[in-house]
Amino acid sequence: MAKPRQIIRPEDITICESTQQMIAKARRDGVELFFDRAEEVKPCPIGENSACCKHCSMGPCRMNPSDPYKRVGVCGATIDTIAARNFGRMVAAGTAAHTDHGMAMLDLFRGVIEGTVKDFEIKDTLKLNEVAESLDIKTAGRSVKDVATDVYKALELTYTQVDGEIPLVKRVPKKTLETWRREGIVPRGAMREIMEMMHRTAMGVDQDYENITKQISRTALADGWGGSMVSTDISDILFGTPAPVEITVDMGVLKADQVNIIVHGHEPILLEAMMISVEAPSLKQMAQDAGAKGINLVGMCCSGLDVMSRHGIPHAGNFSSTEAALVTGAVDAMTVDIQCIKQDLHKVAGCYDTEFITTNYRAKIEGAQHIPLDEHDPMKCTDEIIIKAIQRFKNRKMAIEIPQKLAKGVHGFSHEYIKYMLGGSFRGGYEPLNDNIINGRIRGVAGVVGCTNPRSKQDFSHVELVKELIKNDVLVVQTGCSQMALAKAGLTTPGAAAMAGRGLAEVCETVGIPPVLGLGACVDNSRILMAVSEMVKTGGLGESIADLPVAGCAPEWMSEKAIAIGQYFVASGVFTVFGHTFPITKGTRFEKHLFSDLEEKGFGKWGFADSPQEMARLMIAHIDKKRRELGIDKARERVLLDMADRRALEATA
Repeated sequence: MAKPRQIIRPEDITICESTQQMIAKARRDGVELFFDRAEEVKPCPIGENSACCKHCSMGPCRMNPSDPYKRVGVCGATIDTIAARNFGRMVAAGTAAHTDHGMAMLDLFRGVIEGTVKDFEIKDTLKLNEVAESLDIKTAGRSVKDVATDVYKALELTYTQVDGEIPLVKRVPKKTLETWRREGIVPRGAMREIMEMMHRTAMGVDQDYENITKQISRTALADGWGGSMVSTDISDILFGTPAPVEITVDMGVLKADQVNIIVHGHEPILLEAMMISVEAPSLKQMAQDAGAKGINLVGMCCSGLDVMSRHGIPHAGNFSSTEAALVTGAVDAMTVDIQCIKQDLHKVAGCYDTEFITTNYRAKIEGAQHIPLDEHDPMKCTDEIIIKAIQRFKNRKMAIEIPQKLAKGVHGFSHEYIKYMLGGSFRGGYEPLNDNIINGRIRGVAGVVGCTNPRSKQDFSHVELVKELIKNDVLVVQTGCSQMALAKAGLTTPGAAAMAGRGLAEVCETVGIPPVLGLGACVDNSRILMAVSEMVKTGGLGESIADLPVAGCAPEWMSEKAIAIGQYFVASGVFTVFGHTFPITKGTRFEKHLFSDLEEKGFGKWGFADSPQEMARLMIAHIDKKRRELGIDKARERVLLDMADRRALEATA
């Protein structure tokens, strides 16, 4: 007789109370969410360890993760070759995602310059000039259009160049760049690196895991210092460089008496266009005539983070809460573009009569409505979406249950603003940050970034890791879905300094900032690269990124983009810890290469841990090691969680 399925309690799935409430409602409504499927569909134990190769029809060949060198594939490939190929293809896919995103922003930029795109404009000429100067493009006495044209031509090489070095390596610290050149991993152009990565990992091509790893790093660097950085720069130029703004988060941002429209995805174009449409007097009147008090535009996932950081648009939740928001019955339309969009959102939306609309030609969903967004006439798409949402509001039939949880946070800390806030307009710079690291008030800096994953308890690792880091005087910067986890936990307000160690708290209270700085969407990890480059440039903390007392972590990662991000941080010199799982077979030479050998070559290295406490321990130990190497270490004990903290952890476990 089949064993009855065990129903997991919502509080064991997520620490987000709004999502817990909606999981319970979905079960009452008979609606399946991805949390349910995560329990039914177990990971393949061989694929999870990257011990399977299916790159030709002689296989798939499955190795034994517990004895990986016992056999080889049909072609003779060893576990090291197989694992390196699989890892490389994940990096290629993740790099392609960010590179294509950046290319779309560059296309929009060209349209604005040429005048074929009329609904957007260059908003931040200061950022335009800063980007131009970083590329050695003259700005003095020249028109905005001429400077922008030269910037476009230079940045286009990031994608199309087949030889030489991508333009933005001019921003890389000198010693770090010397390491890349010595190892032969400076990216030429993103398209070439992705193409070569896919070729070299095909059957019968590159069969040396160390040589494959070089191309893995080269491809990933084309993302971090190429596609992602271009996307961030162009978004800032067109839509404005973020500066701190107070935002409201969680599902309580939905309003029962308003037309609720959620925009979910990654490219900011859709949501920026939607912001223009909702201000149209005719659409406002239409909503009022339908009985609504207004049109409530809400962001979700990374496109939501993008406009949240720039404009303070409210944010409903991260990746794991996208279905749950629909279960409220209050969403009149959810519109999506690219990346991190679950296919079953269309099905869940249908259960609640919510209009579900795809807008990007690259990302259609079977059975979903598709209203194409043309950047030359974006309001044709966004106006139609709003009209559909108003009609749904007018004809609402579903019972509405909106969780009343709300949280406030301060987000929008671009690396430019960090420079400004540390010294003002005339003395802006990273000297106060470096000085406080040197004197020990700040132990180091940690980037906590990335996704949420249904195989991890939603938000738990992000929140507990960051609590542990700031308690130990580690300043945290963050991007992606991590921001929503920490904002809901109250960690992104200046008052959160009370939860930090004495030294970090003193600095935060003096400057008036939180101990956790939200920098934007996952593509904006390039802001962290710029920040650590500024730390090196400022001086006193070594000559390369690898010298800095910094570390990174993605506690609940799930996307190939995360692997690409992790690898470009490792290749840049940052110790990077992943949680939940890691796509590698333990005990192999390839594992040792990633987790140890790369550091010996002057790069960073990978780390892995199951629990947030162990993640914090690894990161703090690395930061302390770098402090010792710099000669700025002081006698200090790592702060351990006290019994009250332990009881709080047990209560949420």
